[in-house]
Amino acid sequence: MKTRSKGKHSPGVWLRELADEVREHKFIYIIAVPVLVYYLLFYIKPLYGLMIAFKDYSFVKGIVGSPWTDHYGFGHFMTFLQDPYFFRLIKNTLAISCLGLLFDFPSAIILALLINEVRSKHYKKIIQTATYLPHFISIMVLCSMIYTFTGRDGFVNDIIAMLGGERSPLLTRPELFRPIFIISGIWQGVGWNSIIYLSALSAIDPQLYEAASIDGASRVRQIFSVTLPGILPTVTIMFIMRTGSLLSVGYEKIILLYNDMTLETADVISSYVYRRGLLNADYSYSAAVGMFNSIINLMILWVTNYLCRRMSETSLW
Repeated sequence: MKTRSKGKHSPGVWLRELADEVREHKFIYIIAVPVLVYYLLFYIKPLYGLMIAFKDYSFVKGIVGSPWTDHYGFGHFMTFLQDPYFFRLIKNTLAISCLGLLFDFPSAIILALLINEVRSKHYKKIIQTATYLPHFISIMVLCSMIYTFTGRDGFVNDIIAMLGGERSPLLTRPELFRPIFIISGIWQGVGWNSIIYLSALSAIDPQLYEAASIDGASRVRQIFSVTLPGILPTVTIMFIMRTGSLLSVGYEKIILLYNDMTLETADVISSYVYRRGLLNADYSYSAAVGMFNSIINLMILWVTNYLCRRMSETSLW
């Protein structure tokens, strides 16, 4: 019995079983090949380049030939922690991310609930189309629209002047950069982000609404007693994924909107990495900062996932 058990788990038997499995489901594996190649080329292979975060990278010497930094390879990380801009970058990144989490994240849920309450399929399609379209506007065009709308002669200043205020280029005021950034982000992405919640709403059993209606529950009561509990697992998963990128504020929109007057409140980690890495060609330092950012995001993701699993039994793992 021992010999047979050992042979059953030997490498030769395992390879034959794997070959039989692949042969039996060959079309499924063929379909999976492009996805596997994509991840290998664009996600796994570039991990090799992270080595430059621990080295003083030189084009001439290459990744392997470049010398290691001081402090056992953590020199760039120590430099970033002692950087005079460190606390400003962390503060601005957390402020923009937390404001987005506070206002942008629930806006998609609220829109999905409102669309779900529309009984006319015709009007529902019109609302969905109107809210989806801004998602397909490029960042460059969106930022141009923001500059036009918030300029001294823009319609936002027209409204301010009608209310008795003074005209001013709003993007030059540091205290207004974050609200403009968040509001424009909500306008552009709320419709697209609501799609997954609309899908979750469509999976709720209609008999639950009928039972609640028979019990005398109003439409508002049905939302809180049936709809929200029905999409809570989806909301939890999306919340965990959102917190996993809490420090990953995209640099494209930031660098297109900020200026020297708003740098104090607009500069974030990603824009700092862009300036140091691409504009100043300090690739090792920017790689170290980006790696630091990813590690913190991973820690936040792990903590959020743990807390959600303890409180709701819904988690990514």
